[in-house]
Amino acid sequence: MGELFAATAVFILAHAIPAWRPIREGLVRRMGEVAYVIAYTALTLAIVVWLGIAYARAPYIEVWPFATSLRWVPLAVMPFACILLVAGLSAPNPLSVGAGSKGYDPVRPGIVTITRHPLMWAFILWAAAHLAPNGDLASILLFGLLLGLGSMGPASLDAKRRRHLGEEEWLRLAIGTSNIPFAAVLAGRARLHGTGIGLWRLLGGLALYGLILWGHEAAIGVSPYPF
Repeated sequence: MGELFAATAVFILAHAIPAWRPIREGLVRRMGEVAYVIAYTALTLAIVVWLGIAYARAPYIEVWPFATSLRWVPLAVMPFACILLVAGLSAPNPLSVGAGSKGYDPVRPGIVTITRHPLMWAFILWAAAHLAPNGDLASILLFGLLLGLGSMGPASLDAKRRRHLGEEEWLRLAIGTSNIPFAAVLAGRARLHGTGIGLWRLLGGLALYGLILWGHEAAIGVSPYPF
């Protein structure tokens, strides 16, 4: 558990320190924007690999008992997470991380109608769904950490985009969207258009889900099926 605690602490620091604007802006000035992004991405990937290895090595310490019924939770939730992931990576979105702003239409924002931050919510759903059936201390630490960081991401991204775009432009682009999934639709500020999301994105998300089911046991060592 000591290695997992250490990897978790380094993971948190690697995200917390650059989030402090004076440090991030100072590094960007010294290194340049491109070099900073490449270096930070490489560092993050290395820490994530270490975190995964430490998690695999951690002993099993039960916090709540295993229940077969809870293994249905990720099986039911992950199709939605996969669709949000594929759509978030491929759809134009000036309000969050993703494929950039080119081609974005605030009248028909596609997946952004559901949430401004589809990638963030994909990770939130993934972490929350895997936390339910895994009641050991190592899993709670790993998935709880990712769930906590993912849950803070949308508010942080909103603040950054507001500063970058300016209040008036941000409001114009975000009028038909919401952070919480479907909140804008339920409030009557937006209408959900399936064609705007793109059938190929829906099918791509489901294909990714099928691929994960197929390769889960070989890659992770645990069958995703409750039976």
